[in-house]
Amino acid sequence: MRDDSNPGRSESNANSNSDPDAKSDSDPEPAVNISGGTTGGGVAAEFNPASADTRAERVVDRLGERYWQKTYGGQDAFTCLVRTILSQNTSDKASQPAHDALIDRYGGSDVDLAAELGAAEQTQLAETISSAGLYNQKSEVIIGAAERVCDEFGSAAAFDAFVTDEAPGEVRETLLDVRGVGPKTADCVLLFAGGRSGVFPVDTHVHRIYRRLGIAPPDADHEDVREVLEDEVPTAKCGFGHTATIQFGREFCTARKPACLDDPEACPMADICDQVGVYPATGEVVDPAETVE
Repeated sequence: MRDDSNPGRSESNANSNSDPDAKSDSDPEPAVNISGGTTGGGVAAEFNPASADTRAERVVDRLGERYWQKTYGGQDAFTCLVRTILSQNTSDKASQPAHDALIDRYGGSDVDLAAELGAAEQTQLAETISSAGLYNQKSEVIIGAAERVCDEFGSAAAFDAFVTDEAPGEVRETLLDVRGVGPKTADCVLLFAGGRSGVFPVDTHVHRIYRRLGIAPPDADHEDVREVLEDEVPTAKCGFGHTATIQFGREFCTARKPACLDDPEACPMADICDQVGVYPATGEVVDPAETVE
């Protein structure tokens, strides 16, 4: 199964921002970032690039010196699944209002969201989440996922217990068997709902950056990049590595105009980056895969 592949753009995306480098106005990261710790948005951890065992860990450790840490786990698993489906092929700025509207219409503290969405009328749900783009496709996927959760687990609460308590491999395999759920979505549920260590979800930023750095092969697919990172980054740092790499991708290593194009020293990874597909001398930027002969 392809990772959250684009099933087509038959619906209008007029109300969405599909730029993968767009930053949400509600992004929880502050304008000026500091390291983690109890006063920095997460749990205390040590990041020491000098003692890193691999180049991938060295990158994550440098990110740890720059960005806020987050805590992982604790999100309701089905709500997290829905939220991640809504985020596919669009930005947080577009998908967050869709999520809020969905919860307003179908959610509530005493409501089983899976049961409500499993019984939802598809066109009404599509209208509710229209700001996320691809709303017809996503509404069908969400309803299908809700029906699957209700049929297999009985309730959203039971599904949450499954995600939290069962073996990560079994959870991931079950999630990947749901139509419309790819590896990134499954891994985000494992990380943000299950709180599982050693999970490094690969989105468009992560896929681009670690190939551009030369840590993963230039023609690696999303799963290849994930395997490299989960092998080379300590388990306790994988979750932070995912979220911090996204922030780094928004700030420095953007898809079209990475910081090194204007100033080789502007990027905090300049000395350990292979700049695969980035050519400062000409200003050309291509996908790393295009550099493979």
